[in-house]
Amino acid sequence: MVVSLSKKAVAGEPAPAYRPGKEGYADWVILAVQGFKEYLDHDYRKLMDVLREMPRVVESIGLTVETLPHFSTVCARKQVIPMKRWRAILDGSVELYELGDVQAIDATRVDRVQASQHYAKRTDYTFEAVKTTLLIDCETSAILDIHCSMKQPHDTQVGLQVLVRNLDDLTAVAADKGYDWEALRTRVRAESITPLIPQRGPGFRGWARNLLIHDRAYNQRSNAESVFFGLRQRYSETLWSRM
Repeated sequence: MVVSLSKKAVAGEPAPAYRPGKEGYADWVILAVQGFKEYLDHDYRKLMDVLREMPRVVESIGLTVETLPHFSTVCARKQVIPMKRWRAILDGSVELYELGDVQAIDATRVDRVQASQHYAKRTDYTFEAVKTTLLIDCETSAILDIHCSMKQPHDTQVGLQVLVRNLDDLTAVAADKGYDWEALRTRVRAESITPLIPQRGPGFRGWARNLLIHDRAYNQRSNAESVFFGLRQRYSETLWSRM
């Protein structure tokens, strides 16, 4: 499954797994190795040692035990693979789930540590957190999309961008008052998607709308917070950059 998703993430016919010389390992091979790392939950050095004892798995990615990449090669190549490849794997993984009737979107700030304080001072690069937005399926907790920004945009702007990218996977979208924007509601309604977004403004109309929303599975929005908690438990609460 990991190999299949990795091959689908590259456009056109997948390149040969390994070519001696400058071309080296194909992108899909590095993506597959990264998938094995997440599945087995090993660091890169231990992962490559384990794979050397699993020739059938190595054969599935078109390599032999002798042609397996060094762990440092995987680390270096992972840094330069385009983001569109990783996003393609995320999109492909969604197809493995039977999605429920409610999806949720939420955002949080994740602490970030610069790899080089000298570089940060020289470039006036001083932000301390990355605004991270997740779109999830409430029944399966599958992550449908993720958006990271260092400019701290408003939730409504990011929310519209993320939802428009995933209209085919949405049925009803639950979000907190940070996403209260009539243009966003109008856009998703136009695609026959139910917006479960409370209204900020006072008055009977807002009160009635909020009451109706809470009666229609709005409470499932908290599943997004549970997914954030799980990610922090697995990957820690800090993003580390490598320059």
